Amino acid sequence: MTHPSTGTRVVFLGGLGRSGTTLLERLLGELPGVAPLGEVVHLWARGVLAGEPCGCGEPFPACPFWREVGDRAFGGWSETLATRALALRHRVDRTRRVLRIGHPDLAEYVRTYRRVYDAAAVAAGARVVIDSSKHASLAHCLAAGGAAIHVIHVVRDPRAVAHSWRRTVRRPEDGRPMTRWSPARTALHWTAQNLALDLLARRGAQVTRLRYEDLVTDPRATLTSLAQELGLPAELPFVTGSTARLTMAHTASGNPMRFTVGPLGLALDDSWRSGSRRGLVTALTWPLRSRYGYRGAPA
Repeated sequence: MTHPSTGTRVVFLGGLGRSGTTLLERLLGELPGVAPLGEVVHLWARGVLAGEPCGCGEPFPACPFWREVGDRAFGGWSETLATRALALRHRVDRTRRVLRIGHPDLAEYVRTYRRVYDAAAVAAGARVVIDSSKHASLAHCLAAGGAAIHVIHVVRDPRAVAHSWRRTVRRPEDGRPMTRWSPARTALHWTAQNLALDLLARRGAQVTRLRYEDLVTDPRATLTSLAQELGLPAELPFVTGSTARLTMAHTASGNPMRFTVGPLGLALDDSWRSGSRRGLVTALTWPLRSRYGYRGAPA
């Protein structure tokens, strides 16, 4: 988990979208000495090139935190830098390559992320940074490229995930609707991403699995256990019962929750149980669903 050259500790949150990675990042980000960065994989297109807002509300180019990160890591952000990072991602960072991740450009790609992590740790005065990029392929690239990451594999009942992907959610950055997926597509992506994350341990990465349902039903116990495993101080004054109080975070990208400041209620959303097509998802995600503890047909 500790970057061997600098001492920066990198926690990578992996899982399919709508599984709770942003929530977990926001909660872990309230611990002392921890800096949540958002989905760094999207920093190049959405932050550097599009100038979308940081979690603090400022446009990425105007955010003092990210300006300092760019200056320390690269001598400043630039279109050339972002275009190069995106080109490397297209060549190196592909889900279909996770079994054989080797690529001539892998070292450069991983070095780019290391520079961001190291600079962000210094800018935040933190020893631990959190990247909630989610993508299993990026985690494999980082591990294969020598980055000592601790991966938190976040899983959620695929029927709940599929229900969430069918909802219309608007991006707070521009008001446009976020991507929607069919239940079948969600089931296939849920299986692929989780299987790929399961394979990470074979690359020597530290992997801890966490269920979204456990996090929202017993946040204090779940966070305490996770913090202890990560070697972080398990100080949770921001959690009272089923409510967490969040402060501002400099997250570069992620779902709308990254802008939340103040009290946030934590509750299990069971609305998927009355949704349609859940039987299809139940069938398509067996046996991996059962392996994670999501057994039986929905009630």
